[in-house]
Amino acid sequence: MSTYILGVDVGTTSVKAILLDSDSRVVVATHALSTDSDTIDNSGTKAKEQDTGLIIDALNRCVASLPRDKLQRVLSIGVCGQMHGVLLWKAQSCDWSSGDFFTTRDTSQLITWQDGRCSSDFLTSLPKPDSHLSVATGFGCATIFWYMKHRPEFLEDFTVAGTIQDYVVSVLCGLDRCVMTPQNAASWGFFNTTTNQWNIDILKAAGFPLTLLPHCVPSGDLVGQTCFDWHGIPAGTPVGAALGDFQCSVYSCMSARTDAVLNISTSAQLTFAMPADFKPPDSPQPDSAISYFPYFDSVYLAVAASLNGGNVLATFVEMLMAWMKELNAELTESYLYEKLIVSALEQETSDLRISPTILGERHNPHCLGQVTNISASNLALGHVTRALCRGVLDNVTSMLPVERLQQAGVSRIVGSGSALARNEVLRQEVEKVFPQPVVYRKNADSATGAAMVLCNRP
Repeated sequence: MSTYILGVDVGTTSVKAILLDSDSRVVVATHALSTDSDTIDNSGTKAKEQDTGLIIDALNRCVASLPRDKLQRVLSIGVCGQMHGVLLWKAQSCDWSSGDFFTTRDTSQLITWQDGRCSSDFLTSLPKPDSHLSVATGFGCATIFWYMKHRPEFLEDFTVAGTIQDYVVSVLCGLDRCVMTPQNAASWGFFNTTTNQWNIDILKAAGFPLTLLPHCVPSGDLVGQTCFDWHGIPAGTPVGAALGDFQCSVYSCMSARTDAVLNISTSAQLTFAMPADFKPPDSPQPDSAISYFPYFDSVYLAVAASLNGGNVLATFVEMLMAWMKELNAELTESYLYEKLIVSALEQETSDLRISPTILGERHNPHCLGQVTNISASNLALGHVTRALCRGVLDNVTSMLPVERLQQAGVSRIVGSGSALARNEVLRQEVEKVFPQPVVYRKNADSATGAAMVLCNRP
């Protein structure tokens, strides 16, 4: 009788759960749901938060939608999710009284990676980290520093902090503290990936609440067992430490060291694996567009991590819908997306140029979007949509040039991500930009990667 690995991805806009056959390594069931969890910011601080309860509700409904007979034969659970963000909670901050579903209790809202409350001046005031990675707004440690300065009483209500995926693991296993992998710790800032240690001395000197720092374990380790039945998954099922959604997405589709992976979902990343003996710089390189993320087995990924991906296209659609509403000509979002793609497919090229960095970039936060080379003949929706898709690709490849990939021996581009999967125009532009052959992984996603990591454990 077949057995399965459950893979879960708690993403920025949706959650996804898959069942991976432990023998064939084939995905046999999958379900995804939007969380609709964004909250309205009335503080004027550029805060970006999500309702934790809505995220967990979507997660429960997502897993419950998988075949129950297969869930009863799950061998282990792999969890990943959106990086950088921070959730605070009290130990045992959940309620299992409703049976298979658990609900949140005594948690903060999730402050996401898109949070903008830490200004450049505020970030400059923070101590210099002992790490090769710079600290940016939306990073867990930076957000906690912000609360220390502006709302210290807020932190007093909680005893544990981690990412949203760390919280899920803690609840499933009934952990009293947060256990975190270097993948997520590095995304928080003030973590040295060479020693796999937090910058304890630096943080302590700055008055940082050290009790909120998670305990780190290697990526790929098991950290506990489910303490209750969960939608048919038996109590006592092993659970892996939560991983980064980016690393899991790469893991699901990088089949050779000569592959580069282009992922375009809410944001966009272009990455390739560094040689096994590579060591990152000793200090942050804040002006560099390329970062080095910890992967698995002491290997690093060279990453151009852009803040501007599918969210740029979503913002464009939202803008058009707002304009039409003002003109009393409302259309549904799905219809508008479809019409934009169709019109862009009819417009094979465009001389309109759009720099879509409406969110800035971590290495250059003040570089905002631009539209150039405008003429009376290139303002049709087909032109604008294609130029916008091309702009997303041009931005990523300006951060990690094609020539750099060739020098690194990259022989193939593997495309993944929800925006790339849904948008044929975006795929066409990908194939124009890269001289290497491009392939697309149909089942390449973070949830699948989280399951594959546990499936490949020795």
